[in-house]
This record gives sequence, structure tokens and C-alpha cells, in this order.
Amino acid sequence: MKILQLLCAATLLCLLSVSPALAQASEMTFFLTSVGSGNGADLGGLSGADAHCQSLATAIDAGDNTWRAYLSTTGSGSVNARDRIGSGPWQNITGVVVAENLDQLHFENNLTKETVLNEKGEMTNGRGDTPNQHDILTGSGLDGNTAPDSDACGNWTSSTDGTGSAMVGHFDRNGGGANPNSWNSAHGSRGCSQANLVATGGNGYFYCFAAN
Repeated sequence: MKILQLLCAATLLCLLSVSPALAQASEMTFFLTSVGSGNGADLGGLSGADAHCQSLATAIDAGDNTWRAYLSTTGSGSVNARDRIGSGPWQNITGVVVAENLDQLHFENNLTKETVLNEKGEMTNGRGDTPNQHDILTGSGLDGNTAPDSDACGNWTSSTDGTGSAMVGHFDRNGGGANPNSWNSAHGSRGCSQANLVATGGNGYFYCFAAN
């Protein structure tokens, strides 16, 4: 065992123990978070959400990119998610291109349950799985601009129910709401708490894109 470990450390044989997904980590430019904040829609604002993306990417040696959360905010100085994430193209950890540019991302993309992988190369539970976790926080409309009927849970700083909601999309392109097949703008959340995000089919996950 010790001999094998020495060989792996000293030669390229160590690459044999790296999974195909992780071998592509340095080229990944898009992922779905494998964990949320754990505090509902309180992500620490846009800066906190960006830091979460950066931390998850860094953990798998993909932190050289500048990572941004796909989230819109409302009110004075509102920010559109589409304006935060660069111009593409974007690919998942296995090298599958999900969109070449912003227009394709929002209207003719390759986002499916099979291609929307988390940073570890894993598929997330969708509709029909237990538990269903397909509601993804975005605060956005179909075009990637701020959703007019969402306050983004205090612009991603609130986990208190009764104070608002956030627009969510269905990463698996399946479910209910006004736009059930939309990855970024399916329906509003029931509330902002972790319990309410879970109750309606989510877990506080969000999309991360390499913006550089």
C-alpha cells in the first residue's frame, strides 16, 4: 500500500484514481450548488451567494474562475441575474456545453436534469424523486432580468416567512407553476424559510456561473 502511495505521489499514476468528473473541474464554468446556505433564502445577499459559489468551486480545484450566483435583486439599484454571469460559453463538470451565450442560455439552452450537475458532478433530485429538490432560487424572469412579482426574500437576506418570497426555476424542467418547464422562472416560493423552501420542492440551491 505504501509503495503504491509513493508511486501515485511521484508519477502521473495518481491520475488513475481521479474520477472523470473531477478531472474536468478546471474547465467547468457552470454548476448547481450541492448545498444551500441552510438558512432558507438568506444567502448573505449577492456577495454571500457569490462567496458560496466560489467556496464550492475552490473545494474541487475550480476556484481560479470568478464565480457568480445566478440571482436577481429588486428595488433601488436592482441587479439582473443575466448581467452578472459573463457572456459564455458555459459547460458543466463533464464538459457538456449548456449554453454558448446569454441569448441561448435564456431561450434555447441545453439545461436538463442530466446536464445540470452540481460541482461534484452529481445529479440533484428532481420531480418524482424523494425528496424533490428541483426548485432553484433565482429571483428572475424568463429573460434573466428581475422578476416583477418577487422581492427575492429581502434581496437574499431574509429567512423569515410572511415577509416575501422568491422566484424559483425547475432545473429538471418539470413541475407546476406559471412556467413549469422553466429552469429560472417557474413560480414564486411559498416563503423564505428553509422549511418553506423544502415544503414546496426545494432546498435553497442556486446556479453558479463563471463570469470571466
